[in-house]
Amino acid sequence: MSSKSAPPPLPEPLGVAVADSHTHLDMQDGTVEEALARAAAVGVTTVVQVGCDIKGSRWAAETAAAHREVHAAVALHPNEAPRIVLGDPGGWSRQGAREAGGDAALDDALAEIDRLAALDEVRAVGETGLDYFRTGPEGMAAQERSFRAHIEIAKRHGKALVIHDREAHADVLRILAEEGAPERTVFHCYSGDAEMAEACAAAGYFMSFAGNVTFKNAQPLRDALAVAPTELVLVETDAPFLTPAPYRGRPNAPYLVPVTLRAMAKVKGLDEDTLASAIAANTARAFDY
Repeated sequence: MSSKSAPPPLPEPLGVAVADSHTHLDMQDGTVEEALARAAAVGVTTVVQVGCDIKGSRWAAETAAAHREVHAAVALHPNEAPRIVLGDPGGWSRQGAREAGGDAALDDALAEIDRLAALDEVRAVGETGLDYFRTGPEGMAAQERSFRAHIEIAKRHGKALVIHDREAHADVLRILAEEGAPERTVFHCYSGDAEMAEACAAAGYFMSFAGNVTFKNAQPLRDALAVAPTELVLVETDAPFLTPAPYRGRPNAPYLVPVTLRAMAKVKGLDEDTLASAIAANTARAFDY
């Protein structure tokens, strides 16, 4: 295995245990047990496993039911909603090519997310939101309808809402304001600037930072982190994606949270244990565990 594709080494363990607020264990190599053991060895003792479609959401709920250190989030990803309604002839998603199912198919899928959201091991509804990077104008109506439905489901079940916002900041904030955000709302893989961080803070939204906060070109993200109130900051991997520097491009996993957390502590001017303690408490509060 070349060093480019090899998993990065285990970092120094954290002094204070934290949670990975957003990971996709079903897309990572190896078993869930191996992933959790490696994470625990470096002080990452809790993970939030996030579903992106029906199959992944069911898997998240089952995995959380089987492992006390795993909590589940269930949803149709913003790019999944248009695929359900309009079809996916190119088969870009993990399910391969699909026929258009129309609004009825989206309603059926949302009903299943609603069912899963009622389960105890499911602590959040997400990742939902808007993605203008992958979905063009033709898919926006389905995406928005799905997002509004997920907000309603989260509120009705008293669960956190996990937001995926890609190149859609203004519309995401607008729809949250229009619908009334759930009491606990998390911007996963926070991607806005400092001005948006101030708007999120004013609304009481949590901001979860991923490995991309370590990238050279990510100064706007670091500026956002600098102004984000420490009591609203979370850390995540979004693994297997967004592996932090210096391992960018190699497979990500929950055990790499310490790399990102240490970079975040520098930006915040806090010592590692202080930030880790805050993040551990914030994540438990955000996901109500």
